[in-house]
Amino acid sequence: MQKIQTLQGRGLPLRGNDIDTDRIIPARYLRCVTFDGLGDHVFADDRHQGNHPFDQPQYQGARILVVNGNFGCGSSREHAPQAIARWGIQAILGESFAEIFLGNCVAMGIPCLTGEPEAIAALQTTLETDPTTEIIVNLETLTATTPQQTLALTMADGIRQMLISGQWDACGQLLANQTAIQTTAATLPYIAWSTAQV
Repeated sequence: MQKIQTLQGRGLPLRGNDIDTDRIIPARYLRCVTFDGLGDHVFADDRHQGNHPFDQPQYQGARILVVNGNFGCGSSREHAPQAIARWGIQAILGESFAEIFLGNCVAMGIPCLTGEPEAIAALQTTLETDPTTEIIVNLETLTATTPQQTLALTMADGIRQMLISGQWDACGQLLANQTAIQTTAATLPYIAWSTAQV
């Protein structure tokens, strides 16, 4: 199980409130069988208009997305955080997040932390002025630190504990407890019956 306690990398500022999942990954890309390749199409329609931060050379390789209010609103499609992650983003800082988008991010191990609007705007300005700025996100202290500033962040304690302990990773927990699961399954009469019928 992967414990997520600190993350470090360059940031990508994406300004605007109410950026919905239709903008993050347009509906025509939902027909995929796997999530492979979705990163190439994140914000496809917005990027088609030109000069989008996800296309600007100074932000290539950025790992931390910095957004504004109600990010990820709209439909519940898991494809939205999958596309963001497959582009290379590993954490998102913002003013607020839509609840289902946040849940989908947690299930993937992508921390979404909130900060005061003025602090988020100041960080976006820092990243626009100096795209080489490194951000250290610390889930233990709930801070984001750059050479210029330290932001106080918030995150629901239950989510924070899941990420720090690695319990966010449901598949990892199953694999880590495989022996205990098999032991329990062997004692269940309906498992024994179904195995005998095969």
